[in-house]
Amino acid sequence: MTTYLLKRLAIAVVTLILASMVVFAVLEIIPGDPARLMLGMNASADQVELLRNQMGLNAPLALRYLHWAGGLLSLDFGRSYTYSVPVIELVRERVVVSLPLALIALALSTIIAIPVGLFSAGRHGRAGDTIAMGAAQLGVAVPNFWFALMLIYLFAVWLRLVPAGGFPGWSAGVWPALKSLVLPAIALALPQAAILARVTRSALIEVLNEDYIRTARAKGLPYRAVLW
Repeated sequence: MTTYLLKRLAIAVVTLILASMVVFAVLEIIPGDPARLMLGMNASADQVELLRNQMGLNAPLALRYLHWAGGLLSLDFGRSYTYSVPVIELVRERVVVSLPLALIALALSTIIAIPVGLFSAGRHGRAGDTIAMGAAQLGVAVPNFWFALMLIYLFAVWLRLVPAGGFPGWSAGVWPALKSLVLPAIALALPQAAILARVTRSALIEVLNEDYIRTARAKGLPYRAVLW
């Protein structure tokens, strides 16, 4: 087990290094001069060259990559020249909303998808399976933005149960903050739940034909217990 985990860790490290090289190479290949873009077309060549030196753009390619990768490892993402603050501060400001939203959407999609997948697999080929997978296919096909607009119209505009937009901040209280995240979380969760439900169903149907499942059934274990 230890050898297996070490191999997987080594593969993950190599994959991350290669991915970082690809991302850095793409940024280098993209046409345009960042210094010229920031200063504008009317800037003089001396001004552009000075900013390039300040940003380290004139350093050798390998040195720039090591500096960039080292910054990522130390959570130093550089400075936003648009907002004139370190990028990590912008990330901190937004993660207090984005992370709870992602976790709520993940929990909702899992809570919905696994029971639906179990239900559908347990009724493979019957009406319940067809209805459940039809709903899942609809969830995959419907665009997120359209579904989000329908949620806003129904629950925010018509029923007035939740706000249509904005985030009051956690300082306003947990419940007001969660109310503002409900609709975005549902809009993110349902398409993912539809995909996960289909994957769960397919995996269960495949496993239900295994020998050990037939053995468990032959020994008298209830079908519902085998399924779960």
